Amino acid sequence: MASLQASNLLSSSSRASSSSKRINAAISVPKLLRIRFPVPKTPSANLVEDLLLRNGLTNTKQIEKIVTLPRIDEEPFANSSTSKATAKLYAILEAVADRVEMHKNVGEQRDNWNKLLLNSINMITLTATTMAGVAATGGAGAPLLALKLSSTFLFTAAMGMSFIMNKIQPSQLAEEQRNATKLFRQLYSQIQTTLALYDPTELDVKDAMDKALALDKAYPLPLLAKMIEKFPAKFEPTFWWPKSQDFQRKSKRPGKNGWSEELEVEMREIIEVIKRKDTEDYMRLGNLALKINKILAISGPLLTGIAAAGSAFVGNGSWAAIVAVAAGALATTVNTFEHSGQVGMVVEMYRNCAGFFSLVEESIESSLEETDIDRREDGEMFELKVALQLGRSMSELRDLAQKSTYSRIEGTTIDEFASKLF
Repeated sequence: MASLQASNLLSSSSRASSSSKRINAAISVPKLLRIRFPVPKTPSANLVEDLLLRNGLTNTKQIEKIVTLPRIDEEPFANSSTSKATAKLYAILEAVADRVEMHKNVGEQRDNWNKLLLNSINMITLTATTMAGVAATGGAGAPLLALKLSSTFLFTAAMGMSFIMNKIQPSQLAEEQRNATKLFRQLYSQIQTTLALYDPTELDVKDAMDKALALDKAYPLPLLAKMIEKFPAKFEPTFWWPKSQDFQRKSKRPGKNGWSEELEVEMREIIEVIKRKDTEDYMRLGNLALKINKILAISGPLLTGIAAAGSAFVGNGSWAAIVAVAAGALATTVNTFEHSGQVGMVVEMYRNCAGFFSLVEESIESSLEETDIDRREDGEMFELKVALQLGRSMSELRDLAQKSTYSRIEGTTIDEFASKLF
């Protein structure tokens, strides 16, 4: 009996202990160790390292293998001239990007000037013309005097506004800024290409800086004192590149660097075609557009002034009213043709196109004048760039050079322009 009771006690105690173990195993959860890392007090803490620690990467060696970034207080370009040139190019790149936005915004503003000033001047001129016509049929007395004075004042105001508008040529100003935006974007892409494909040097930095400053000089932002002359005595192309372009990136190709006697002859023929056809044609059209713009710029304010003088004598004869109304209508027509037709913009477009062909000529001549072939740009790459600038394939460029050679031998004029773009 005693043995049975002992065995019962042992079995019950074993069951209790096992059940308690099971309960403990089910309830008790081991606590994860919390490792606190000290927060760096210096401002040069690595943000990436802190984020990795928060995501559960607690092994310092593992973090060092994943990412190693320089501290803010370190000098990243202290011992490398190439890295210093890279940093300078990035600084120039930021300035060029800022120029792009500036010229874009100013161009939009000056295009608005053209629209708003033209609408205002035409409305004032037409209102004054109407009042002069009404005054001629309105009899005499105070109503006649009021209409005469009002018409004269409006014509005078329109004449002053027209003179200022024709002086600054808002459509031409807007075209200048559009061209500047395009060229600064082109410079931005060139700097990006240099940073992506080459190891920048101080020559790259100087070249980019000279190009940016030349663009600033060619397309000034302020109106007063630095505005480009809108009515020069002689039509001249725009120059937006540095005067001396001695820097050319050397090619790493051995031998003749992609140049041959045939390629040099081809480039010389391309220069001749550009001079005889493209540049000459745009200079002729530019001179014609400039003369037309001068005539229109003088005629608008002059006709408005004649209308103002005629409106002052309305009521003293029929001719005064006829002169006022006719001159006012003609002034409105001239202003509309000049500024809605954007003749100033056309002049600037021809200046820019003539400048583009001058740049192509100068780049080819500078390459051919370099006697050391190793210092030239790669010949095939240079030929490709010229072909793309003229809107042609390389085979079409060679065909054009052959046509130019044959026409010169036969003493005839080539009937084809070098550029297919414009």
